[in-house]
Amino acid sequence: MKKSIFRCGICALILGLWGCQPDRTVTFDFDSNKIVSGKKIALKEIAPDLPSDWSDYDYVTIEFRSTTPQRFQLGFTTDHGYNELRLVSYVANGWNKLVIPLRFFRELPTARHDIAATSNQPRVTGWINLGGQRGPLTGVDSIGIRMRAPIGNPQIKLRSITLSKEDPGDRYLEKVPAFDRFGQWNLGDFEGKIHSEEQLQQEWDQEIKTIDEADDFNYSRYGGYKDKRVAATGFFRTQLVDGRWWLVDPDGYLFLSYGVDCVAPAGDTYTKNIDQCTNLFQELPPRELFVEAPGVSPQTNAASFGIWNLFRRYGEDYIDQACEMTLKRMDKWGLNTIANWSDPEIYGHNRKAFIIPLGEIGFENELMGLMDVYEPRFPTRIDEAVARQVADYKDNPWLIGYFIGNEPAWVSKEDRLCTLILKGNDRPIKAALQTYLQQQGDTPQSRKAFIYTTFEKLMTTISQALKKHDPNHLNLGIRYGYIEQLDDELLRISKESFDALSFNCYALAPDPSKLDHALKISGLPMIIGEYHFGTVDRGLAQSLWQVNSQKERGEAFRYYTENAFAHPGLIGTGWFRWADQNINGRNDGENYNCGFIDVTDRPYPYMVEAAIATAHSLYDIHAGTKAPTDKAPEAVGHSPIPDLWD
Repeated sequence: MKKSIFRCGICALILGLWGCQPDRTVTFDFDSNKIVSGKKIALKEIAPDLPSDWSDYDYVTIEFRSTTPQRFQLGFTTDHGYNELRLVSYVANGWNKLVIPLRFFRELPTARHDIAATSNQPRVTGWINLGGQRGPLTGVDSIGIRMRAPIGNPQIKLRSITLSKEDPGDRYLEKVPAFDRFGQWNLGDFEGKIHSEEQLQQEWDQEIKTIDEADDFNYSRYGGYKDKRVAATGFFRTQLVDGRWWLVDPDGYLFLSYGVDCVAPAGDTYTKNIDQCTNLFQELPPRELFVEAPGVSPQTNAASFGIWNLFRRYGEDYIDQACEMTLKRMDKWGLNTIANWSDPEIYGHNRKAFIIPLGEIGFENELMGLMDVYEPRFPTRIDEAVARQVADYKDNPWLIGYFIGNEPAWVSKEDRLCTLILKGNDRPIKAALQTYLQQQGDTPQSRKAFIYTTFEKLMTTISQALKKHDPNHLNLGIRYGYIEQLDDELLRISKESFDALSFNCYALAPDPSKLDHALKISGLPMIIGEYHFGTVDRGLAQSLWQVNSQKERGEAFRYYTENAFAHPGLIGTGWFRWADQNINGRNDGENYNCGFIDVTDRPYPYMVEAAIATAHSLYDIHAGTKAPTDKAPEAVGHSPIPDLWD
C-alpha cells in the first residue's frame, strides 16, 4: 500500500513539474498588406538549451502549426550570415513535426537532371524548396520566419526546435485526420467543398447535362482555324505568315497550340508514403485501387484519391469513361492541344493534337542534365533510343512534335558542372574537359565554353536522329527553365537544332522585350511549355505564381495567355497542369493548386470561363486585329524574396 502511495506521489510530482514548464510557443503573424512579412527571434526564447554550434548535428526538427498552406521562408542567423529555405506544410491548421536535413543549409543541392529535381525535397508533413546561402552552422543564435505577399493574414505558431544526428521522422500530431475520404483538405472549409457522395454525384450530373453543348470556335478537325488556309503537308509544321509565326495543321489551316500539360484521368496524382502517414487520412482508397507510381512499391504504398473518385463516378470502367469526359471537356472549353506529359490513354484516341516528350534519352543526374557526348557509343545510343521512341508516332498526323528535355539544371551553372566533372570518376567527358582547360586555361569563360560545346554536340546528335527516324514531326526544343537564361550563344545553338524554341515561363505574362530578343537571335517560333497560377483556399500550396482567389486564377489565365499570343513569334502555350497536384505532394513534394479540375473530378468554374473566352479571341489576338485583355490580377511570383522584415 505504501509503495502504491509512493508511486502515485512520484507520478503527481512529474505531472506537476511538467505542468509548470514554461510555454515557449512563439507566434508569427503575417500582414497581408506587406510585400514581405515576418520576424526573427532569438533561439533562446524558444529553445534555451540549444547549442550555438550545430556542426555535430545533421537534422533540425521544428514543431509548428500554420494556418495556411502558403509557402514560407525559414532560416537561421549564423557566424557566416543568414541561411534560409522555403517550406510548405501539407497539414495547414494542424500541429506537426517537420524534419529538415541540415545539409540543405550547408551544401549545394545534389546534382540532378532538371531544376525541380534539384531544388524540391519531399517530406511526410510538408516539403522543402532549396535556396538561399550555404555555409557552416556555427554561431547559430536566431531563427527567422517570413512570408512573401501573405494571403489572408495567416499565422504560424512555433513551439519546439530540436537537433539530432539521426532523422527522427516527421509526425502529424493531431487526432483529426488532415485529409478526408475524397482527398480534400480536412482541417478547413472552403467554397465548393464536397461533404458527401450524394452532393458529389449531383454536381457530376449537372455537368453531364451540358457537356455536349460546346461553343463553335471555328476549328478544323485538327483544331486549326478555318479563317485561313495555306499549303497542307499531312503533318503539323510552322510557317511565317504576314510577319507572324503560326503552326499549320495537317490540312493546311493556321493553328495555335492552346494546351494543358499532364492531361490524364484523375490528373495522374497519387498519395505517396502511405505506410509513414496513415494518421493523415480519414479513409484510404480500397486496396485494389492502389496504383503503381514512380519510386514506390506497386500495389502497396501509393493510392490515388482522384482515381477513387473516378471509380465512385463510373465504376470499374472508369478509365474509358474518364478519358471520354476529358476529351469532351477540352472540346467544350476550346482547348486544342493535349500538351506535354499527358497520358497515352487520352491522346491515343487521336481526337486532339498532342505533344509528347522524348523519354529515356539518357540525360544524367551527375551531369546536371547533360550527357557524356565524348563516350564512343554515344551517337549509337542516341540513334537507337530515338528510333525506339518515335516508332509508334512517326506516321501519326495528330502529333505536333517532341520536346527533347525539360529545364536542364546546368544552364547558368556551368562552372559548378565542370567542378563536378573534374571531381568525378574517370570517364571520357572528364578527359575531354581536362584537355580543353589545359589548352584554353581554367577560367569561368572557358568552362562555360566547354559546356556549351558539349550541349551543342548533344542537341545536334538528337536532332539528326529525329530527322532520320521521324522527318514528319517537329523538334520543339528542350524547354529551358527560364527565358532569362537564354544568352545569344544558347539561342544560336537552338537555332541550329530545333524547329521551335521552347521554355517554361512563370510570370504574370511573358516579357515582350525578352520574346523579341529571343526571336531576333534564334529566328525560331516560340512555345511556352509551362505557366500557372494558384491560391491557398483549398489547403494546397499556391503554385509558383500566386493570386488571392479562384476568381483571380481565371483572370490570371486570360491575362497571361492572351498577352503571350499577342506576340508575333509565339505559337503555343501549355498550362501546367490539368488537375491539382496531390494534397500531400507528388514524388518531389510539390502540392500546388494549379489544375483545371480538382481531386473530386470537378472543373474550376472561373478557369473554364476564362479558357472559353480566350479560345474565342486567340486567332484575332495573334493575327493582330484584336487587343488582349488588359485586366491583370494581383499576382506574385516565386523569385528570391527581398531582404525585408516587419
